[in-house]
Amino acid sequence: MLFHKLISTSLGIGYIGKGGGTAAAVACCICWYFAWAAGYQLVPSLIITAAITLLGIWSSNAVSKIWGKDPARVVIDEVAGMCISLLLVPVSIRYILSALVLFRFFDIAKPLFIKKMEKLPGGWGIMLDDVLAGIYANILLQLILWFKLF
Repeated sequence: MLFHKLISTSLGIGYIGKGGGTAAAVACCICWYFAWAAGYQLVPSLIITAAITLLGIWSSNAVSKIWGKDPARVVIDEVAGMCISLLLVPVSIRYILSALVLFRFFDIAKPLFIKKMEKLPGGWGIMLDDVLAGIYANILLQLILWFKLF
């Protein structure tokens, strides 16, 4: 169970309490920046994002049996959603901060079917609302890039 607690809390970030989701998303942004600052790599980014998402589903499902439905300590969902937000986005401070703001907006406001994802059972419900929030954030960032809005 220790493995699942470490994964689901993103190595303990979830124990921060209030603001743990934002802290996990910020930590993800910092790691992403330093991992890809020398040059963005699509295939490793996809593999890492898929691995985090799948591990998140598995681990959050395991800990939800002891911590309850969608416990605040589980922040791996924010990490997965943040990774999805950053896929195919240039690695620069302004785009990473834009991804963070957009992702947190969608994650907190939960528009456009995001809220419905939470109703899925176990780890699926915990993870997929943030996956969808990340997809929406990424789509908006792609539009910003396409239209060269900044």
